[in-house]
Amino acid sequence: MIMSNTSPSQPQSPTPSPSLYIYAITGSDHPLRLAGLRAVGGVSGALRAVTGGPLACVVSAAPPDLRPKRRDLAAHQEVQERLMADGAVLPMRFGMLAPDDAAVAAALDGKRAEYVRRLEELHATAEFNLKAARSQDDLLREVLTESDDARRLNERTRDGGGTYADRVALGELVAQQLDARQRLLAEQVVGRLSEMARGNVVASPAGEDFLNASFLVERGRAEEFSRAARQLAQGYGEGYDFRLRGPLPPYSFVA
Repeated sequence: MIMSNTSPSQPQSPTPSPSLYIYAITGSDHPLRLAGLRAVGGVSGALRAVTGGPLACVVSAAPPDLRPKRRDLAAHQEVQERLMADGAVLPMRFGMLAPDDAAVAAALDGKRAEYVRRLEELHATAEFNLKAARSQDDLLREVLTESDDARRLNERTRDGGGTYADRVALGELVAQQLDARQRLLAEQVVGRLSEMARGNVVASPAGEDFLNASFLVERGRAEEFSRAARQLAQGYGEGYDFRLRGPLPPYSFVA
């Protein structure tokens, strides 16, 4: 789409600032219940749609100083959740801008077939995101219990013993074992939940998480999926931290 995503770290452009803030693409037959919603930038009643054939793009005036403030992030998400409640939507990430109505209409026309096809594929679906972490202490104890090589090196280097090479070898072996076990855990969780989803996208986890996965779920199976995820988490027991969010606009399934 011939639109741009801005961030505070980008240098100021000498060209005129874009005039439109972009929220989402929908079908032109979408109810577009925009009344009462607050736009990014804090203006009420400023949301409208630019249409092009079978498509519509929800926009508002671009705020002069766009930043990812909590208020504006909440407004962005609220608009998308309202749209998603009434039909298929292609949600834009926060900060998407366009110069004017003509540019938006041209973008809709230029990728009309692709957008229409994607809206059909996302009809009556929502995204669920699951993040999971495991106690690093528990995982380390498991490695030292189950790996003969790790246990032997750990005993050799205990209380300052062993050589420098032993300590390096222990660190490398433990790191490899932790990574392999976390990858296996992630594959197991994704495999079990994927049976109830149309698709999934696995992203790189952050911090101590071993899993950051999004699932595209039919709206009619949302409760079933949530229940299965909760039961799965309970089955892993203490030492695990599972966090499920959803239903969400299908960000991860819109290119």
